[in-house]
Amino acid sequence: MGQTGAMSLTGADLLVQTAVLNGVDHCFANPGTTELHLVQALDRAENMRNVLCAFEGVCSGAADGFARMAGRPALGLFHLGPGYANALANLHNARRHHTPMINLIGDQASWHLEADAPLTSDVDLLTGWTGATLRSGGASDTGRIMAEAVKAAVDGPQRIANIVIPADHAWGETDRSPGAALPQAADTGPNPKAVSEAAAALREAAQSKEGAALMLGGPLISAGSLRLADGIRAATGCEIFTTRAARLEMGQHLPIVSELPYFPQPLFAALADVRHAVMAGAEEPVTFFGYPDTPSHPLPAAAQRYVLSDQNQSLELALEALGAELGVLEGGSTERPAGDLSQLDRGPLDPRNLGQAFARGIPEGAVVVSESITSGGGYRALAAHAAPHTLLSVTGGAIGGGLPAAVGAAVACPDRQVLSLQADGSALYTIQALWTMARESLDITVVICANRRYQILDIELQAAGIELSDTGSSLTDLSGPHVDFTQVAAGFGVPAVSVQSGEELEAALARAAVEPGPNLIEAVMVPAIQPSPGFGKIA
Repeated sequence: MGQTGAMSLTGADLLVQTAVLNGVDHCFANPGTTELHLVQALDRAENMRNVLCAFEGVCSGAADGFARMAGRPALGLFHLGPGYANALANLHNARRHHTPMINLIGDQASWHLEADAPLTSDVDLLTGWTGATLRSGGASDTGRIMAEAVKAAVDGPQRIANIVIPADHAWGETDRSPGAALPQAADTGPNPKAVSEAAAALREAAQSKEGAALMLGGPLISAGSLRLADGIRAATGCEIFTTRAARLEMGQHLPIVSELPYFPQPLFAALADVRHAVMAGAEEPVTFFGYPDTPSHPLPAAAQRYVLSDQNQSLELALEALGAELGVLEGGSTERPAGDLSQLDRGPLDPRNLGQAFARGIPEGAVVVSESITSGGGYRALAAHAAPHTLLSVTGGAIGGGLPAAVGAAVACPDRQVLSLQADGSALYTIQALWTMARESLDITVVICANRRYQILDIELQAAGIELSDTGSSLTDLSGPHVDFTQVAAGFGVPAVSVQSGEELEAALARAAVEPGPNLIEAVMVPAIQPSPGFGKIA
């Protein structure tokens, strides 16, 4: 970091110092020429940590992972419209996670825009769908728009704020001083009417013996929220489901709750008997895709829907209010034996023994970032029996979010080990994250589930009754040639090993837990296509 000394402020200085003053003190950056004065301002600013990422999609995914763990926004720094476009997939995920984020996008100098230089693009068109877009009016205006961006990120409806800074506004001088952000709205909890209606619905379901479900979702499902929900379940007999939560506390110390299935037929089956559904921080569930002869909404048409709280409200406050209305207390902590983790199945790696080894290897207090649907299913089935940990998932569905989110989580929580359970196909989208892990000496253990296929597509093809020729099958095959992730990791400066059994994976996880810095474990899976979970017609 450079020395501040006696100097006049540029618009870039005013912008960055306003961010730091308001608690935004991390920047995940991939800058270019139009951002040079922003880079200078980041260097000058006291208490700003700058993390270079080798691809913009790593920047946006890391800022997402950081904010989910730190509970406050980070900055992303992008080069014009093309740089921002490279970040869009993980900005999509961040939008679905309701993650607070502020993106700095350098633009051409205001007087140079009309020249339509090669990198000039319609930045506002690109930013419009992700969140609020703020464009500076001059060097003295940058502090104001940063204050507005902080407010929009923290308590705005979309949580992503995009700041467009023409280069001349960044290098121009100003006599303005950085100031506090606009007042942020306090979370007053759920609407009392919504609480009364939800409580009445759960009471009615308990009395009439009709099926009821309490669906939890949103940016954070805390340990306190799970215990409160458990108390409500004990009092009313409702089922508890989690649905696409961005951050979820897990482990032996917490009540067991059910995760809504990914595939449509088990999803419809899980909700078939529900007649009263209370959404707490969750939207009504839908199928991930549209399928022939399958409705989009798996809740029965006759089910009554109630919204206790939305994603921008505190789930814990909402459940406290619902519990008080029902006259119940927080559920007790549910200690239980290790169950399926007491022994490790031997033999070649499949989803079950990979999940066993991974869950057994989770240190207490770890952060797990999971981006593996097929091979990672064994861990998800056993996570409730593992040591207490935090789970971050990629709920937006845009692949390539796992490795960058692990970077952000490790930066936010340097005292916690981060484990990344990563599918091999999606790892290739943002494999550059390994370089940042090595550069920053982050305590991350990456487990690559190397089944060497886009196996989720194999399952979907089988369910759709589509048979491909050998030529067509190559579109789901990653084995010709297969990627040697140990060599890839070494090239990025990350130590790596390859394992082929549950015992080898468990031993490699134990070694990685005591070694500083990042490690990668290539878990070579048994080459097999899992049977279809069933997609038949659903009326």
